[in-house]
Formats: sequence, C-alpha cells, structure tokens
Amino acid sequence: MFLHTCVRVKDLDASIKFYQDALNFKEVRRMDFPEHKFTLVYMALEDDPNYELELTYNYDHEGYDLGNGYGHIAVGVEDLDAMHQAHEEAGYTVTNLSGLPGKEKMFYFITDPDGYKIEVIRLKQFFDK
Repeated sequence: MFLHTCVRVKDLDASIKFYQDALNFKEVRRMDFPEHKFTLVYMALEDDPNYELELTYNYDHEGYDLGNGYGHIAVGVEDLDAMHQAHEEAGYTVTNLSGLPGKEKMFYFITDPDGYKIEVIRLKQFFDK
C-alpha cells in the first residue's frame, strides 16, 4: 500500500498555497520539530484521502537540486481542458496538452514553486488504457 510521496521544499507557505490552489490538495496534518529544524506537512485530495503528499521543510535550507532521477507525480482530473485553462490563466508554468505517441491528448505538466513536475491526467482516458 502506498502511503505518501515526499518532496523537499524551500518555501513551505508557497508550496502549500500552490498545491491547494492549483491542485485542490488540503492540509491534513502537520508535524513541527523545531529542535531538529524541520516541519512535515501532509496533504491529500478529498476523493483520495488514503494517499498523501508530504512536504518536508528543512529550516534555513537553500533550494534543492532536482537531479535527473526524479520524474513526476501524477494527479487525475475529470475535466482536463478546464483545469489546463485555469492553470494557464492563473499564470502557472504549464506545458501544452499532450498525449502518448498515437494517442489523443490526455495530459499536461504543471511546475510547482520548487521546480517539481506534476502530471495532470484526464482520468477517463488513463483508466481506459
């Protein structure tokens, strides 16, 4: 059973705002460890409360190198076109709608404040493989 995905963030408030505003995540719990200089914030989607995104904030840490091993996390949505348009209008960094070779357009990527890529996928087409 998957429990959570952890991403390390430079600006906790900016990251929380992004995941709430852009992707409808809600903060479900927070653990502060000031004596060890870090905070963990767990976020989840209302329709998928058993899987969480963990935002790890290490106090006074500069930005993180993303490296070339990280790919992306993926979030499914019912209305891909409307979400894409809303993200563009909000000024987020997004790619054009795209599809796998020989398939119709079913996803795009949005970039969070730390440079992490999040794939936004049309649910119906993802599960219709």
